[in-house]
Amino acid sequence: MGKTYERIDGRLRTFIEAQPLFFTATAPLAGDGTVNLSPKGLTGCFAVLDELTVAYLDFAGSNAETIAHLRENGRITLMWCAFQGPPNIVRVHGRGEPVFRDDPRFPELLTHFPDIDTGVHGLRAVIVVHAELIRDTCGYAVPFMAYESDRDLHGKRFAREDDASLSAYFTKKEHIAHSIDGLPGLPLPLPPSTV
Repeated sequence: MGKTYERIDGRLRTFIEAQPLFFTATAPLAGDGTVNLSPKGLTGCFAVLDELTVAYLDFAGSNAETIAHLRENGRITLMWCAFQGPPNIVRVHGRGEPVFRDDPRFPELLTHFPDIDTGVHGLRAVIVVHAELIRDTCGYAVPFMAYESDRDLHGKRFAREDDASLSAYFTKKEHIAHSIDGLPGLPLPLPPSTV
């Protein structure tokens, strides 16, 4: 039923790029640490950079667990499910890193996301993932669900923020600068953008 792929291309790439929703999973090294699983959406926030590298935009939110786990150990799994059409689940297991706004690579990475206005969502970082294992499975138990549209609430909420007010917002949140388990999270105040 499942198949392992050497690269992200062809039908596999077409499938993951067409999905309006994907999930990320990370965990700290500590055996009693908190595993994190996050849904990711917003049309245009995901990109295939090459056959073994993908990236997504990390926007403002109420925690920074993924960033903290990646800073500690780099392990991450991304997952897409077919909610329409033939059943399918694709997972990319790999090593990721948050590329923050003051990183020299940041401006070039943003060119891979031309269809999203990053200025209205409180962009914190670009998460870059290098695939180590790419697999699909049947997805026979995944239900049919219809995608209607992206929610506009995130953009409405964070469009009114600038770097200073975003930093103040993040500082007030309990799990932004540090994860639930106390690992370093988002550097605060926010690094200045290089774009």
